[in-house]
Amino acid sequence: MALLHWKATLASPPLQMSSWQENTSPCNWTGIMCTAIPHGRRMPWVVTNISLPDAGIHGQLGELNFSALPFLTYIDLHNNSLHGALPASISSLSALSKLTLQQNQFTGKIPHEIGDLQSLMLLALSFNRLTGHIPASLGNLTMLTELVIHQNMISGPIPEDIGRLVNLQLLQLSNNTISGMIPKIIGNMTQLNVLDLYGNQLSGPIPQELGTLVHLRSLDLSSNDFSGPIPISISNLTKMNRLFLHENQIIGLIPPELGNLAMLSQLALCTNQITGPIPLELGHLLNLQDLELDENQISGSIPGSLGNITKLVRLALATNQISGSIPQEIGNLMNLKYLSLPQNQIIGSIPKTFGKLQSIQSIKLFDNKLSGALPKELGDLTNLVELAVSNNSLSGPLPTNICSGGRLQHLTVHYNMFSGPIPRSLKTCTSLVKIILQKTQLTGDISHDFGVYPQLIWMILSSTRLSGQIPQSLGACTQLTVLHLQKNNITGSIPPILSKLSRLEELRLDSNHLSGEIPPEIYTLANLYGLNLSSNQLSGSIPTQIEKLGNLGYLDMSMNKLSGSIPEELGTMKLQSLKINNNNFSGSLPDAIGNLAGLQTMLDVSNNNLSGVLPQQLGKLEMLEFLNLSHNQFGGSIPSSFSSMLSLSTLDVSYNDLEGPVPTTRLLQNASTSWFLHNKGLCGNHSGLPPCYSTPVAGHHKRKILGLLLPILLFVGLSIVAAVVVIIMLNRNKRKPQENVTSQGRDLFSVWNFDGRLAFDDIVRATEDFDDKYIIGTGGYGKVYKARLQDGQLVAVKKLYQTEEELDDQRRFHSEMEILSQIRQRSIVKMYGFCSHPAYKFLVYDYIQQGSLHRTLENEELATELDWHKRIALANDVAQAISYLHHECSPPIIHRDITSNNILLDTTFKAFVSDFGTARVLKPDSSNWSALAGTYGYIAPELSYTSVVTEKCDVYSFGVVVLELVMGKHPRDLLDGTLSNGEQVILVKDILDQRLTTPTTEENRLYLLIKLAFSCLESSPQARPSMREAYQLLIEQPSSSSCSVPFSALTLQQI
Repeated sequence: MALLHWKATLASPPLQMSSWQENTSPCNWTGIMCTAIPHGRRMPWVVTNISLPDAGIHGQLGELNFSALPFLTYIDLHNNSLHGALPASISSLSALSKLTLQQNQFTGKIPHEIGDLQSLMLLALSFNRLTGHIPASLGNLTMLTELVIHQNMISGPIPEDIGRLVNLQLLQLSNNTISGMIPKIIGNMTQLNVLDLYGNQLSGPIPQELGTLVHLRSLDLSSNDFSGPIPISISNLTKMNRLFLHENQIIGLIPPELGNLAMLSQLALCTNQITGPIPLELGHLLNLQDLELDENQISGSIPGSLGNITKLVRLALATNQISGSIPQEIGNLMNLKYLSLPQNQIIGSIPKTFGKLQSIQSIKLFDNKLSGALPKELGDLTNLVELAVSNNSLSGPLPTNICSGGRLQHLTVHYNMFSGPIPRSLKTCTSLVKIILQKTQLTGDISHDFGVYPQLIWMILSSTRLSGQIPQSLGACTQLTVLHLQKNNITGSIPPILSKLSRLEELRLDSNHLSGEIPPEIYTLANLYGLNLSSNQLSGSIPTQIEKLGNLGYLDMSMNKLSGSIPEELGTMKLQSLKINNNNFSGSLPDAIGNLAGLQTMLDVSNNNLSGVLPQQLGKLEMLEFLNLSHNQFGGSIPSSFSSMLSLSTLDVSYNDLEGPVPTTRLLQNASTSWFLHNKGLCGNHSGLPPCYSTPVAGHHKRKILGLLLPILLFVGLSIVAAVVVIIMLNRNKRKPQENVTSQGRDLFSVWNFDGRLAFDDIVRATEDFDDKYIIGTGGYGKVYKARLQDGQLVAVKKLYQTEEELDDQRRFHSEMEILSQIRQRSIVKMYGFCSHPAYKFLVYDYIQQGSLHRTLENEELATELDWHKRIALANDVAQAISYLHHECSPPIIHRDITSNNILLDTTFKAFVSDFGTARVLKPDSSNWSALAGTYGYIAPELSYTSVVTEKCDVYSFGVVVLELVMGKHPRDLLDGTLSNGEQVILVKDILDQRLTTPTTEENRLYLLIKLAFSCLESSPQARPSMREAYQLLIEQPSSSSCSVPFSALTLQQI
């Protein structure tokens, strides 16, 4: 019998098939149904249904002899491990009406013979590994009501023949790589209820013909490349309740006619290029619950008519050009939970009617031009979880009862002009997770105005007018990772109880009036990465226990009254910046300081009482950029090893007792005279320093010769100058290419001067004045060109868009770019430097041959070559690079746009993170700084309710990229819960990139990688690991029992 033969071909028949025995009727077998059919005078029972979903079947469907089962009408084998091709022989089942094979491992093309199944009403092939095009023969299935081919690797266009499926009610082709335009003939499918085409590469205009699909209830065209305007004909679809057009290239206005879609409950047009105002007519959508228009170019004011949509739960208008004031009518939205209006140009005050928003949980108004006071009525919002109003011009007091509901978690009001006392309700607001009051004029006594917050992660109270002493209660906030109290009027001593904050990563108490000794308990904070106690009146010494701060990268104890010697133990740490200047330290500078191989930003020991000779070991600090040894009593000579400090940009040894020659280095050849002032006897070939002579007699002899030669040299020099002037005058109107420079100067970027003139000429020539034919990419900050320089070197040149604001801020641009050009990490695209010119401003990077990870995963051949071993190694590279930006750069650099497009691969699939730091560098203080970076689908969820971009935003984006790497495509369904809603069991093996063979030796590492990805995707930032922790986890050797169940049986729920 055919079924028993198929069972025999399975590697390990599941338990459900145990009843399949030769001595029993198939009609009694599990998963088999029979029907009696007339056959002459008899009514024999024949097999009509095979239903074995979730049965763990491992095998090939092609082994089943379908011709022996001619009466089959129903096959349901979804969520198994069937592999191989879909058998063309299935076309013999002329009575088949339902074929459900989703969530298996089928590969190859959809056989065109399936078009022979004339009775088929349901065809479900989603979540497989199918490739090729949609066969035109599917147009023969005129009885079909549901066609589901979601989440495969189908490519090519949507065939015109699909328009013949006039009975189709559900068409789901989403999450494939289908390209081309939507065929206009799709307008013939007038019975359609659901049309899902999201997550493909469809382009062109949205066809007007969709307006004929009058029964359509859900239309999702998101995450494609559609262009052109929204067709007005969509307003004919009056039964529509879901319209998703986000993440496209749609232009033009929002049609006012959309106000006719009275049944609409969800409207998402975000992340497009839509312009013009929000139509008043949208206020007619009385059933609308979700309105998302953010990340467009919408202008004008918010219409008061939106206040009519009383069922509205989410209103998202962020990152547009909206002006005017917030209408009072918004207060009518009694069901509103999420209000997001940040990064616009909204003016005026916050309406008092906000006090009526009794369901509101999140209010985001940051980065606008709001003024006036916060309405006291906000204190009546008992469900409020998030209030983000930073970067405005708000004033007056904070509402006293701002935490009246006891649910407030995020209060970010920084960079405003708030004044008055700290609200009383904050003291008992135990729900707080993040509080940022920075750069306000709020007053209060820190000793009494704050309480115990068991969930608090961030407390930033810097640059306010707080006084009093650091409270003991802070020691009970054990979840704290960031504590900033700098630039206040805090007095007293540092309480030892702060040592209870074992998770603390940043502690800033600088610029206060703290006194006494630093408690030794502070040195037990093993996770501390940044410690700044500068500009206080602290006394005592630095104890040897400081070496316990094993993760400390930045230490600043400058401008205090510290004394004693500098402990040798500092040399055992991982410091990147060390400032202990302006104290009373004495003794010598320990040789061990030279062991700080990671010291990069600064070593400042100036203005102390240090003496002795400078240790030769300092020359080992090859990454150090700034070294200040001034205003001490150092003697002897400047060590010759300083010639090895190639990264130095500043060396100040003034006001010491140094003597002898200044080492010959490129830096010191052009050094400022002030760096060497007031020493005992420094000499060298530097302006302001006497030359070094071996003996007095030799010196006298040289001076005599110089006296004889001087008149001759002067004459020759003047002659040369005159000749040069004549040549310049003769050639000033000629535009010639620059002559090849000598081999000594041909290393272009090593001789770049500050404004990059050499680079400017060469690059403009190489790109033919930035001709479009050299463009290899376009982004939000500018266009990227491929340039081949005169010596044959290939570079990538990012020509930045310039605004008037940026043109006026050249100094900041230069200083920021100098910082970024010093970044050297093997998995970060090398930035050679920059050019700043009145006409152009551009950055120059190393050119990476292979292209982006995104492009690689889209290419079938390259994606297959990128095997599991390479993908795991790639994830390690990216994690190491981001960890470097977060934990080893000063200031730390938050990338803000970690995506598969910004990860470049060389020909060996080595990964390089690109575009590091660009958003921070371009406009770090602008009103829309957090909008400058971030790609939809990679943005951390907290950025929907807060303006503060943290390292944990990059961690989230990394998690998305890891899943994309594992799945072979963007994990959209996992992120929005489509796959992981808990109602269906999803095997991990089923979400893996089906183009690769099932992992064997990499199972444990792959398990740990996926587990890490989900930890990075935690909705709470504090629950995510740091990138340093993520990288350490990846490079650790997994145990053989990392995965407690067989990988083939592992489910997403178990991870």
